[in-house]
Amino acid sequence: MATFTSVTQHQSISSSLYHKFHDSTQSYSSKSSLSSLMVSSARTPAGSLHYRGSPMGLTIRNAATKQAKSPAEEEWKVKREVLLQNKVRSVDVKEALRLQKENNFVMLDVRPEAEYKEGHPPEAINVQIYRLIKEWTAWDIARRAAFAFFGIFSGTEENPNFLQEVESKIDKNAKIIVACSAGGTMKPSPNLPEGQQSRSLIAAYLLVLNGYKNVFHLEGGLYKWSKEDLPLVSEE
Repeated sequence: MATFTSVTQHQSISSSLYHKFHDSTQSYSSKSSLSSLMVSSARTPAGSLHYRGSPMGLTIRNAATKQAKSPAEEEWKVKREVLLQNKVRSVDVKEALRLQKENNFVMLDVRPEAEYKEGHPPEAINVQIYRLIKEWTAWDIARRAAFAFFGIFSGTEENPNFLQEVESKIDKNAKIIVACSAGGTMKPSPNLPEGQQSRSLIAAYLLVLNGYKNVFHLEGGLYKWSKEDLPLVSEE
């Protein structure tokens, strides 16, 4: 059976949160594009992997095999159902700021560290859910080649230490608001009957799977936070 992994473009740091919001939205779009490409892989009897990228028919052969699907790669429909069952609630940016100030809620910013340093809500804690590909195994080299074929030289992968890093910084009994650039939504709409996933919703899903009981989600993401002129702290 073929398995799937997404090849997603992440631009270099920009001074505009709009570009980050636009990129994040593209990353989780169901439409095929060069910045969000589904690459199928199937193991042959000889043990090689063939990557077939539509529409260009890219084929990369490699002796490596793809790792088993992680919880973060679960279908959005499944993630959404788990989030709803665990009563994960979305909060508006102004309500999130009030909850931070008055009720000691913790803001968990899951964007890449560079984006976090460029501007983040005061006292937000950063643990990136995706990071630049770090390793140089045969599989990772093949993934880099797949990204590079489409001119993407900053390919990302799931941060394997995400949960451990969160646990080292945030108590499991804490009330957590998870934030990313775009925010995503669990609310259905005519165009998105199941809402739209985002990095923050994937992170919230992972947290509830691992015993966090008080998880909230920042509706509209940090793009909306910025548009509402709410406070941002820069570390650059």
